[in-house]
Amino acid sequence: MKDNEEQTHTPRMRDRYRQRITPLKVLYTGLILIGMLVIIALISLSMGPAKISLKDILAWLIGYKSIDQTEWMILFKIRLPRILLAGLVGFTLSLGGVVFQALLRNPLAEPFILGISSGAAVGAITGIFFGCGFTLGVPLLSFMGALFTVLLVMGISSRHGGLESSTLLLTGVIINAFFTAVIMFFITTTSDSRLHSMLFWLYGDLSQSKYVQLSISLPCILIVSGVMYIFSRHLNLIVGGEESALQMGVEVELLKWISFLGISLIIGIAVSFSGIIGFVGLIVPHLMRMILGSDHRLLIPASSLGGAVFLIAADTLARTIISPSELPVGVITAFLGAPFFIYLLKSRGSQWTQS
Repeated sequence: MKDNEEQTHTPRMRDRYRQRITPLKVLYTGLILIGMLVIIALISLSMGPAKISLKDILAWLIGYKSIDQTEWMILFKIRLPRILLAGLVGFTLSLGGVVFQALLRNPLAEPFILGISSGAAVGAITGIFFGCGFTLGVPLLSFMGALFTVLLVMGISSRHGGLESSTLLLTGVIINAFFTAVIMFFITTTSDSRLHSMLFWLYGDLSQSKYVQLSISLPCILIVSGVMYIFSRHLNLIVGGEESALQMGVEVELLKWISFLGISLIIGIAVSFSGIIGFVGLIVPHLMRMILGSDHRLLIPASSLGGAVFLIAADTLARTIISPSELPVGVITAFLGAPFFIYLLKSRGSQWTQS
């Protein structure tokens, strides 16, 4: 009997611990994840076809050693922009996953569920087809495609000033199917080198990263993530049901509009620079929920930073595993994400979304 009581009380005690979210706990968790982010970024900076050891990089950072012009170009013109972009994209995709899973109250919701990815893909592939450059031309058309898709989906799903979650999901599925057909049309009518660029972009491509892309995306991502954190308590209430959230004073429809529009816009920006990278916004939030609980005051910053760590690691693997060639990073995230997702389903079953 005593053992049974201990087994019964242990999960409850763990749940109570997880629910005691304080600013200090959020800060402590954030600092741990930022430390992991710095470590994985430094390791990534040292890896590639050109051998520059982590020891040499650390010696240069603390002023014990100088680096030549070639090494400086490799580190700060090629590798660092890619690492920073991978971190920002991973941060954005995981943030989107957390928010969409809360608002739609659907554990399978992820950033591309509203058709944003397919809209962005149509814009990007159109740019590639007509020979636009990857620095601004393709990303701009990709973002315009994502923005058009967001406005289209939200316009169709709007009923009497509100957003219906079921209609939103169905509309996203339909838009995805239609745009996928458009994408296949472009692919099947292209036979030259542009076909390789299209396919590489469709599976996630961070090789075209530039500092200008970071300067465009960083302010938008920081603003939206700050707004989402401010609404973290409201997201906790919405997960428990929209009616109960309304009774607690939450402006549910206003929060939906702000969240869906804000997250969709930064997802559009991220996708326009990186291509379509799956599983990050699905796996990382669930992993953090298993470890830290489901309180969004902790879950939002933890998942966002965890997504940055995950995608930097995945992109490092993508560009080094078959060096000097490289794989699209979306291939790596799918290889890692699909088995993990199956493991979650098998090990936790219907209870896997609970803390």
